[in-house]
Parts: sequence; structure tokens; C-alpha cells
Amino acid sequence: MTDDLGAVLVTGAGGAAAVTLILSLRGRATVVAADIDPLAVGLYLVPESSRALLPRGDDRGFVDALLDCARAHGATLVIPTVDVELLPVSLARERFAAEGIDLLVESPQTLRTCLDKAELMRACAAAVRVPRTVIIDADTADDQFQALGEPFIIKPRRGAGGRGFEIVAQASALRCPRDGTFLAQELLPGAEYSIDVLGRRDGHIVAAVPRSRDKVDSGIAVAGRTVADPELVAFGRAVGQAIGVVGVVNVQVKRTADGEPALLEVNARFPGTMAQTQAAGIDMP
Repeated sequence: MTDDLGAVLVTGAGGAAAVTLILSLRGRATVVAADIDPLAVGLYLVPESSRALLPRGDDRGFVDALLDCARAHGATLVIPTVDVELLPVSLARERFAAEGIDLLVESPQTLRTCLDKAELMRACAAAVRVPRTVIIDADTADDQFQALGEPFIIKPRRGAGGRGFEIVAQASALRCPRDGTFLAQELLPGAEYSIDVLGRRDGHIVAAVPRSRDKVDSGIAVAGRTVADPELVAFGRAVGQAIGVVGVVNVQVKRTADGEPALLEVNARFPGTMAQTQAAGIDMP
């Protein structure tokens, strides 16, 4: 027996975020699980009739295939959980709406802001502390790097998982393209946190739950604890409002030398470690 929520299609069923969603929604809705891999674990959390295979999220036919899948299973809500799927699906919102299908995904503007770390810093600078940041291009002078403090960090403006991250001792040791695709930022030495943030379509931030990132592997937190920290809760809420969150995003924060939280990045989707937030009593799915 399920609540009257209709069918909900969740993509990326092999990932931890989708598994968390599926487990939370089972019994409240008819859950359809979809993935590119027929052995994806989340597929086997639903009946065989509610399993679907899709092309890769960066495939030109992905949105068409997703819409066809949602129609075939009578889904009234689609929740994409894979980074590469988010923007194409969000841009197709009107196509899904014409079929009576809603989407739980951030707006294209919010997604573009989160995908470009330089734009994210600009968008949030008036709301929270952001690290001193320089876009590295042919005109960037050594004194701009020195103003960040030494050592400083570099990382791609786009991308996730810690790829391209490097600590640089001084400007003369810099070895990265000077074409505007990399950022240099002050090195934040303090503890690192993730904050799960839930927003509503009217702009209200419903909840923000901080978690410590006690162990990180390739940019992904693999161990942590939820923490009761009003400062971090307020920080997550402020970021959510600044970028217009209407669903669930994950805000990554690190403390400065004086202990103040500063923004690292925002993953505009359900995080793989959402189960910790649920265990703390906030079931965001």
C-alpha cells in the first residue's frame, strides 16, 4: 500500500544518492529505478516491472529516452541524481510538464552558477564568506597570486571529485593553463563540512544539516558525522537563498585560519551521504 504520490522515476540507480531516495520513497510511491548498468544495485530494490535502462546522461538522446521512460511507467515526478544529467533535464522542464510530469531538479540558472566555481563565488559573496579568488588567465599578474597568501590552491572552474586540485607554494611554481579555465584561491586550513540544504519553490529554505567530512577520498566524503552547529546551519541557508535552491543541494565549506566558515562549492543534487542526514532525523527525500 503506497501513499497517493503516483510513480516517481529516479535515475542513477547505481549511486548512493539514488539508493537513499529509493529506500526513502518505497511505500510512499511507486518507485521506478533507472540506470545505464543492468547490474546497478538500486534496480534490485524495486520490482522488475519498475526497472529501466537509459543511455548515458551526456548522450544526445538521453532526455528523449528519459521522457519516453517516464511516459511508459506513468511517472508524475522525475528525480535525476547524476551530475551530467542535471542541466539537460532542467532545460527540458516544459517538455516534461506538457506530459504532466514534474521534475525535482534545480533551475538552469542555479545549475550554471554551481557548475562555474568563479560564478558561484560572485553569486554568494554578499551572503557568506568566500575565499579570495583569482581567475587564472594571460593577464593575471604575480602580485594577484601573492595577495591570496602563499601557499595557495588552484583548481578547475568546472569539475568535481578534486580533479585538478593542487597546492602551489608560490606564483613562480604555477603550472596550469592560463586560459581562464582555472582558479587560484587562498588556502583554507580549517575543518571541512558538507551542508545538505532543502529549499522550496517559493524560496523558503526548509532545512540545512551540516556534516563533518572526516575522511575524503578523491574529493568524496567517505566518513563523517552530523553536527549541531548553528553557524553552519545559517551558512547553508544563506547559500541556498543566494542561489535560489528549490530542491536539495550539498554545500561544501571549509574554515579559515580564524575559524570562519568559507564556501568551497555547491553540488546541486542529492548527495551520496544523504543517509547521515536522514539518520539525524531530517528525511529530505
